[in-house]
Amino acid sequence: MAEPVCATCGGAELQQRPSEAGGGGGGGHRVGVQHRQHHQVGLLHLSDEVLLLVLQHLDPTSLLRVGATCRTLFRVGSCNSLWTKHFEGSFEVPLAAPAHRVPAKEWFRLAFMWRTLFRNLHCNRSLQDQLFANVPHPPSRYWTQWLVLEDSVPLPVVRMPTEDIQAIWGVRYEALRGVEDKDEDSDMKFEWRKLHSLACEEHGGVSKVFHYVLNQQENNDHEDLETMFHKYTEHRFQWHFSYWLFNQPPPFNRQLRAIFLQWRKHSKRKVSKWGAPMCDVEYLASLHPITTDFWKGRLAHGDETVGVQLIDNYFSMCKSLVAWILGRDWGRLKRRKVYEDTLEGVYLMLRREVWEGPVDHQRFWEVAKSQMNRVCTLEETATNYVNWKMIENLPYYKLYMVSGNSVYLVHLQNFLQRKQLVHSWINLEDNAWVRNLLPDDLYTVLEYHSKISQDCLHGDGVSAQLSRLIWLYLNSGQPLYLEAIKGLVLQYAQGCMSYLEELCSSERLNNLMAPNQADGRKEQ
Repeated sequence: MAEPVCATCGGAELQQRPSEAGGGGGGGHRVGVQHRQHHQVGLLHLSDEVLLLVLQHLDPTSLLRVGATCRTLFRVGSCNSLWTKHFEGSFEVPLAAPAHRVPAKEWFRLAFMWRTLFRNLHCNRSLQDQLFANVPHPPSRYWTQWLVLEDSVPLPVVRMPTEDIQAIWGVRYEALRGVEDKDEDSDMKFEWRKLHSLACEEHGGVSKVFHYVLNQQENNDHEDLETMFHKYTEHRFQWHFSYWLFNQPPPFNRQLRAIFLQWRKHSKRKVSKWGAPMCDVEYLASLHPITTDFWKGRLAHGDETVGVQLIDNYFSMCKSLVAWILGRDWGRLKRRKVYEDTLEGVYLMLRREVWEGPVDHQRFWEVAKSQMNRVCTLEETATNYVNWKMIENLPYYKLYMVSGNSVYLVHLQNFLQRKQLVHSWINLEDNAWVRNLLPDDLYTVLEYHSKISQDCLHGDGVSAQLSRLIWLYLNSGQPLYLEAIKGLVLQYAQGCMSYLEELCSSERLNNLMAPNQADGRKEQ
C-alpha cells in the first residue's frame, strides 16, 4: 500500500467561502452561525502528516480500531512507516523497505497471528493436530514454512528430501552437505534448531529469515491461519484455564484439585468429571472469583498468558493459607467459614491489583492476616455459627471486611442485640402460656440461635409473615415492628387458645350427651 499523500483530507472543501457565508439579506445571525461552524475543526480536518504524528502514539490494537472508523483513518492508519515500527517493536526484527506487493501492515498481521498461535501451542489442540498429525514426518508445507521462524520446535527431527529442505529453508545444498545425515529412504535428517541456525547463516541473520519466510508466504492462501487465530481468540481463556487446571504434574495435580475445591460449595456430580472431555470447565471457573474474572478476560488487561501465571500464583498462596488455618484448633465448620470469608475478603481487597498484574506473597499475606483478624472478630460477635451465617448476608458484613471500620461492626452488634431482644421477650415467664401454644416452626423463628433464611420470607403463612416482621425489625430497629411481632404472636396464641376451649367444650358436651343416649337405647 502506498504512503499517504501529503495533502489535507477534504476539510477545505467543507468550508464555505466568505462571499457565500454573507450572501442574501438579513444575514447577520446567519453569518454568526456560519462563522462558528467554520471554526469547528475535527480530526479529519487535519493533514495526513499531522494524523501520522497522532497515530504513531497508538498500539497496534488501538491503531486497527481507529482505522475501522472511516476510510480516511483506514488509509492513513495503513501507512508502512507506522506498521514497520510496530513490526520491529513486536518481533525485535528490523524490517527493510518491502520490494514486493505486501505492505508492512500485512506482514505484521501474518507474523502476529503465527507467533501468538505458536507461543500458545501447549493449550491449542487445533494447532497441535495440524503440526503433529504426520509425525514422524513434518506437517504440511504451509505450516512447515512458518516453523522456519522458530529456533526451537517441539517436533522430531526433520525427514525430508534435499530439494524440499532447500526450498523451505532457503539453504544451499553445499551448506547442507557439511552436516549431511540420511536415513534409509535417502531423506535428509536434521534437528529443527540446526536448520534454523543454518538458515540464519545462509540469509545473514534472523531478520533476513523473516523476510524470506514472508516472501515465501506472499502468494499462499492464509485461510487456515486466520481461522485458527479466530478460534484461538474466541476460546483462549477456556483453553488456558483447562490446560492449567488439568495438565499439572501428578503430585501438583492432586494438590491443586484439593486446594481448588477446599471448603467450596460445589456439585459433586459435575466435579466427578474433572479433566474428562465432557467436564464443565465454565462451572469450575465459577467456583472462585479470580477464575471467574479470568474467564471474562479481566485479569492482567486481558492477557491470557499473564492471567494464568497470576492464577497459579494466587492458588499457591491459597495453599499456604489452608495449611495455616488447618494448624489452628478450630472445628470443621469454623475452619471452613474462616477460609471462605478470609479468601473472599482478600480478593475484595486485591481485586483491582489483580486486574493489573501478579500480587507478591508479602502483599497477599499482609492482606490475609488483616482479613482473618476481622473474620475472627465477626465470629466472636455472632457468638454461634448460625448467627454467623445469618449476618454474612448483611451489607455491613462485607463493608467491615473491606474497611475494618468499627462503625459497621456496631451495626452488626445492634442487629444481633435486637435478635436477642426478641428471644428474651418470648422466653419471659409471663409468656409461658404463649410458648406452650406456639407450633415449633413459629417458636424456632423467635429463637436467638435460629437462622432466618431468604426462603422463609416468601409466602402467605403465619410463619412467613412473622419472619418478614422479624427481618424488618432486625435491619431497621424500629419499635413498631417489634410491637407488630408481639401482636402477631399473641394473636396467634389467643386463636389457638380459643380453638382449644371450643374443642374442650365440644368434648364435654359429647360426654354429657353420651349417658342420655345410652338410657334412651335401654328404654327402647
